Amino acid sequence: MKEKLEKLGFSSKEADVYIALLELGSAVVSDVAKKAGINRSTAYVLLESLTKKGFVSVSEKNNIKNFSVTPIESISHYLNGMARQYTNMAKIANDMAPDLKSLYLSSIPKSRVKFFQGAEGLKMAYEDTLTSKETIRAFAEVGNMHNALPGYFPDYYNRRAKRNISIRGIVPDTPETKERTKHDKAEKRESLLVPKDKYGFTPEVNIYDNKIAFMSWQEKFSLIIESQELADAFKKIFELSWQEAKRLDKICRRKK
Repeated sequence: MKEKLEKLGFSSKEADVYIALLELGSAVVSDVAKKAGINRSTAYVLLESLTKKGFVSVSEKNNIKNFSVTPIESISHYLNGMARQYTNMAKIANDMAPDLKSLYLSSIPKSRVKFFQGAEGLKMAYEDTLTSKETIRAFAEVGNMHNALPGYFPDYYNRRAKRNISIRGIVPDTPETKERTKHDKAEKRESLLVPKDKYGFTPEVNIYDNKIAFMSWQEKFSLIIESQELADAFKKIFELSWQEAKRLDKICRRKK
C-alpha cells in the first residue's frame, strides 16, 4: 500500500500518516503520530499537507482537532485535477516555445562577414575602425596605405586621435614608415619596426573589439569579420608578435 501511494506522489512519511489514519478511522494528531511512528509536530505538518490536497478532512471540538480520511476517490479526483493543470501548462509552454527560442538565439554571439570593393570599400573598412571601444592592434605598411588612398590620410589619423582611439602597430621598416612614426604621439599610435626584408607585407590587418578588418591594397578590397572567437585568437597572435617586434624594433632603430 505504501509503495503504491508513493507512486501516486505521496512522500514516504505522508504515506505513513495516511495509512495510519486509514487504520484509525478518525484520530487526533498524537494518536496518528504514535501509529505512524513519527513525532507529533511532524505528524501535524503532514496532516496539514494532506488536508490541503483534499485527502484528509479536519473537524474541531473544544479546540481539539480531529482528522479523518476523505472518500478514497479524492485521490483520483486530485490527480485528475493535476493532470488537467499540467496539460494546460504544457499547452502554454508549447505556445511560448517560439518566443523563448527567439530570445535564446538573440543572446548567442553572432558572426558576420562584410566585403567591400574598391577605394571606397577600403575607406569603409577604415571608417568602421573608428567605432572601436579599445586600442586597435594592427599589422600595417604606411607606403601602401597612402598610395592606395591618396588624400585620405592623415585626416583619418587625426579623426581617430580626436575620438581617443589609440593604435598599436607592427610595421615594416621603410622610409615612409619611419617618417610617419615621428607623429606617433600626436596620432595616438605606438609603432614597432620590423625588418622589411623578412617581414614586409602589403595587406593590412586591424583587430579591435570583436572584429578583424583585412585591407588588400593591391587587390583593392576589404573584409571585416565579426567574431568574438576569431578576434580573441588574433589578439593573442598579435600580442605574441608584439613581444618579438620589441626586440626587432631596437635593431631597426639603431640602423642609420
